Amino acid sequence: MQLFVNLPVKDLSRSKTFFGELGFAMFGAGEDMASVVVNDGAQVMLLAEETFAGYAAKEVGDATKSTEAILVVGVENAAQVDELTEKALAAGATPLGPPRQDAFRYQRAFADLDGHHWEVLCLVQPAG
Repeated sequence: MQLFVNLPVKDLSRSKTFFGELGFAMFGAGEDMASVVVNDGAQVMLLAEETFAGYAAKEVGDATKSTEAILVVGVENAAQVDELTEKALAAGATPLGPPRQDAFRYQRAFADLDGHHWEVLCLVQPAG
């Protein structure tokens, strides 16, 4: 199975540049949509708002005013959490709160250029 998450974006070209700066490959880019390849089993489809609305059964929400989803990218270690988050911030993302750490995880959050909530997370292996 594969997972495809679809997100509306205001400016497809700007969003493609943003995710490219984070190091993600793009697949199947067209005039009104592009796919951010997370891995072999997951992609985030960026759709121009008008195109997204054509698939949606309800009104398209404004991610800058409400949270429709929290998208989490899992990485292997805390350094990768910091690296991906810092790339996102350098590319124009907005930080969402301080880093969170406990005995089981380390994570940081940001809002992308369209306000979508992203978390970068690594799970800490239990000692023993």
